[in-house]
Amino acid sequence: MAGRSVLVTGGARGIGRGIAAAFLRAGDRVMIADVTVPADWNYELASAGELQATQAELAELGEVDAVGLDVTDSESCQQAVAKTIERFGGIDVLANNAGVVDSGPLDAFPEESWDRIFDVNVKGIYLMTRAALDALRASDDAAVVITASIAGKRGSANLSAYCASKFAAVGLTQSLAQEFAPDGIRVNALCPGIVGTAMWHDHLMANQGEEAFEARMQELIPLGRPQTADDMGEAAVYLASARNVSGIALAVAGGLEMH
Repeated sequence: MAGRSVLVTGGARGIGRGIAAAFLRAGDRVMIADVTVPADWNYELASAGELQATQAELAELGEVDAVGLDVTDSESCQQAVAKTIERFGGIDVLANNAGVVDSGPLDAFPEESWDRIFDVNVKGIYLMTRAALDALRASDDAAVVITASIAGKRGSANLSAYCASKFAAVGLTQSLAQEFAPDGIRVNALCPGIVGTAMWHDHLMANQGEEAFEARMQELIPLGRPQTADDMGEAAVYLASARNVSGIALAVAGGLEMH
């Protein structure tokens, strides 16, 4: 399976960085894509400097390049796809990982935050997949991996927009798996549990510290630890490699979410 060309959105840090690293370890070529323009959000998003630093660090693992990307902008998505094709000759795997979160009670939740979450977490998948579709159809080993969440399987109070967007991501996964099956393109969703990224440390459990986070995860998660970016990378490589698996939403959550 090695030697594929992989495009990872939201790849500068966190889960996306873990996914990129895992594909590189598998012998694949990886284009990491992420925002490079400062964005006004409730926690700090990636930056151009962070994207460049990640590219330099991951270069120790294999062939990697980087490109700026706004998944809510169609032209930006097309440019990221074009650069990947120019650099690596095609796209075999698209990892739709970019995502944002905000929380709060519905009656006080800003409309602009609701729209931003759906623009990134749902529309971004649509725009990126559409932009990459011709390249995926040209591959003889094509796969799409969509980062959803266990929040796309079970709703939570004060996370209505985020949960709704991740339920939508799971539904989109199933629809695309059906639609692209005749082209031989497999589409699956990765559903992380709780990963200690900026999403958690800088927003959902802000100001509580690493020690408090780890203690809470030991109480909450059956396997006794939070999930890691490496856990997500391992699962993403599996989902992109399993020849007869399509349309599933795989929870990687230490037993926090069971079926």
